[in-house]
Amino acid sequence: MSLKNDKFPSSAAFDAINDALKDPADKKDAIKQGNAVFAFTLKNAAGETESWHIDLKTKGEVGKGVGEKPTVTLSLSDADFASLVAGKANAQRLFMSGKLKIKGDVMKATKMEPILKKAQTKAKL
Repeated sequence: MSLKNDKFPSSAAFDAINDALKDPADKKDAIKQGNAVFAFTLKNAAGETESWHIDLKTKGEVGKGVGEKPTVTLSLSDADFASLVAGKANAQRLFMSGKLKIKGDVMKATKMEPILKKAQTKAKL
């Protein structure tokens, strides 16, 4: 089942992250590093929003929707998420400029970057 939504081009990254978590060693490492449920709410150019989550607390998998009790929710535009995953944008700069909104445990949000870096090598955005 693909997590990609054609209205949100950057959503292909969620498939790449899911693929990166298929390796048992990578999954174990990601859960150890993340230890949280990360929810992402993206807004596309048409103003529509969609959510995905990355469970790095127990399951080590990616799914649609905000998931069960997200530890941290990151809200940003589809274009900014694509830049973030591609390594062209810095999460801290996006946050400081108001382009990235974080609800929940802000410190956990910092644990997300190594996981996104893994997807960079697999995603073709």
